[in-house]
Amino acid sequence: MLRVAVLSRWHVHADQYAREVAANDRAEVVVAWDEQPDLGAEWAAKLGVPFEPDLRRVLARDDIDAVTVTTPTDMHPDVMVRAAEAGKHIFTEKVLATTVADAERIAAAVATAGVAFCISFPRRCTPDILYARQALDEGLLGRVTALRVRIAHDGAVRDWLPEHFYDPKACGGGAMMDLGAHGMYLARWLLGQPRRITSVFSTVTGRAVDDNAVSVIEFEGGAIAVNETSFASSGSYALEMDGTEGAYRMLSPAEGAEIRSQHLDTKGWHAPPVLPEARPKPVDQWIDACLDGTPVDFGMAEAIALTEVMEAGYLADREGRTVTLPARGP
Repeated sequence: MLRVAVLSRWHVHADQYAREVAANDRAEVVVAWDEQPDLGAEWAAKLGVPFEPDLRRVLARDDIDAVTVTTPTDMHPDVMVRAAEAGKHIFTEKVLATTVADAERIAAAVATAGVAFCISFPRRCTPDILYARQALDEGLLGRVTALRVRIAHDGAVRDWLPEHFYDPKACGGGAMMDLGAHGMYLARWLLGQPRRITSVFSTVTGRAVDDNAVSVIEFEGGAIAVNETSFASSGSYALEMDGTEGAYRMLSPAEGAEIRSQHLDTKGWHAPPVLPEARPKPVDQWIDACLDGTPVDFGMAEAIALTEVMEAGYLADREGRTVTLPARGP
């Protein structure tokens, strides 16, 4: 049984991850901590577990094997380094950190401690998106030339996001840093190594961070990705890829994936006859990794790669220029 401490309710997905840990019959939530003790005590009561206001004590406990980290983003480096040094396995919300330097500091602590690590990339677990990867691997699109991903919602215009999501220090950014991270890691996974990036970030609602944002990324091999995101949208989720011999699209989850290819007998757009099976949820992959040593689909290398492209994307917007990225795996 994996015994887990949940660290902070700051992120909007904190409750979700706590529920997913509790729902796994190989894990349990043992204690909760929060950087705001009053709110943390309320959260712990809701979860039905004790609240511990001292993070040092949480990490020193012998009955804690692992932690979920859903703190403010600017707290990630300190909290995760301390957790790794205490020998605790780590699950974290994206992004890992707002700078590559901080991400590598976390990575060094995790590697030294030898603990399991997983970052939450849930869009890589769904059958429609897994089929996009499968179509690439089967050569159905030929050489990919373009990708467009748009993931947006109305959290800023309808005020259902917590106000602390607009704190530039705590968050490190706005819509692109949070919601746009999905598009960033999907583009990286599908297209490989990014070469350069340019960005235009704006605010529709006048917040201190971007709530409407676009990054354009060129990848090794020449493919160009457009990653669009917003907290000021009626809501959308779409992924499209074009190649020299075919194309893929998912214009909404309700419409599902479609493919057209010179290599298929069926001409024009059509649904794939069979979709890949969904991958286990990130939390469940992490629990298996902690207990069995099995690999996760998105670990430290993927986490650092996301931080790198995100840091470059924000630099590109701030300085109004295209930023070149260094080559690094995976």
